[in-house]
Amino acid sequence: MTIRSIVLTQITEVAAEHDKQLAPLTDSLPLLDSGLDSLCLAVIVARLEDELGTDPFSSADNDTFPVTIGDLVAMYESVAA
Repeated sequence: MTIRSIVLTQITEVAAEHDKQLAPLTDSLPLLDSGLDSLCLAVIVARLEDELGTDPFSSADNDTFPVTIGDLVAMYESVAA
């Protein structure tokens, strides 16, 4: 599986578990408009850390927060490379 597919799978699974209606997942979709709330995003980040063994938010070099789905995917792709 690619990093992209892992991230998108986690988004879809967490949304379903929390009864959230997701907007169509595109790279340009703002996270705030995705249908996810902050708890969902926290769960996604925790699960991705477990699955991928890394947390891009804890990096000293990373002081930005992803705005879109594409930004979130890119953050994980950059630390997994």
